[in-house]
Amino acid sequence: MTPLELVQLPALMAVTSGSEDITIALLDGPVVFDHPDLLSERIQDIAWGVSGRCSDASSSACQHGTFVAAILSAHRGSAAPAICPGCNLLVRPIFPEKIAEGELLPQATAQQLAAAISECIAAGARVLNLSAAMGSPSTRDERELRDVLDHAARRGVLMVAAAGNQGALGSSAITRHPWVIPVVGYGLNGRPMVQSNLGSSMGRRGLGAPGEEVTSLSPQGQLRTLAGTSFATAFVTGAIALLWSIFPAATAIEVKHATTNTCLQRRTSIVPPLLDAWAAYQILSRTQPRRVTA
Repeated sequence: MTPLELVQLPALMAVTSGSEDITIALLDGPVVFDHPDLLSERIQDIAWGVSGRCSDASSSACQHGTFVAAILSAHRGSAAPAICPGCNLLVRPIFPEKIAEGELLPQATAQQLAAAISECIAAGARVLNLSAAMGSPSTRDERELRDVLDHAARRGVLMVAAAGNQGALGSSAITRHPWVIPVVGYGLNGRPMVQSNLGSSMGRRGLGAPGEEVTSLSPQGQLRTLAGTSFATAFVTGAIALLWSIFPAATAIEVKHATTNTCLQRRTSIVPPLLDAWAAYQILSRTQPRRVTA
């Protein structure tokens, strides 16, 4: 079984490669825009002058950002998952081109995250992919972050965030916000990764997605196979972008509900169900008109 098959994405990807009307914001590391296997014409910098392009292709941040970008925006037929290359990808780096030794997930402050989220919403993003951990915020910083997530909810901008790789029980200021979809990493055996964080917010509102044996692109051109909730997050983001591409009249709440409620059982566990992208498509197809194509 492949990572795409684990979450029923191949059938949805056969329907569409995504619409240019849907913009995904990648809050991660910078990206090598001129990689031959990336659909670079669909990848753009944020308008405020924060460069999304790598200045050091060997940096950890560039490696991470390019890997995640390719899960979403590589050419179909490449070795990367290439879930939604027809969508626009807005790259907004939130950490410098270096990850401290021993860090399991890139770090950003609450203030940096709040500013980046606000900028991406203003730039027209419909769904935000956040694959970075956050240091312990102050009460003031956490309130600022909560306010901007409330703003995203009012604007109908969906937020998908990595649960984290510390193997811990609990949540962060991001993953416990009711509008955010937290993502737990799963192995291809259909079980949560040992290192993936779990908790009540993940179990009640989150999703599981492939976090092990994920193959994608590196800045230098070769392939890499990595593990982590950062990469699982992109599978959920890509599925949402495809669904919105097919059903453009659906509201954010309708897309969120269809994606996170394919499992009929009441959620009482700290472990979320796996994403089922095709079941989400079937839910939306019952009530939503499909995009008319020429």
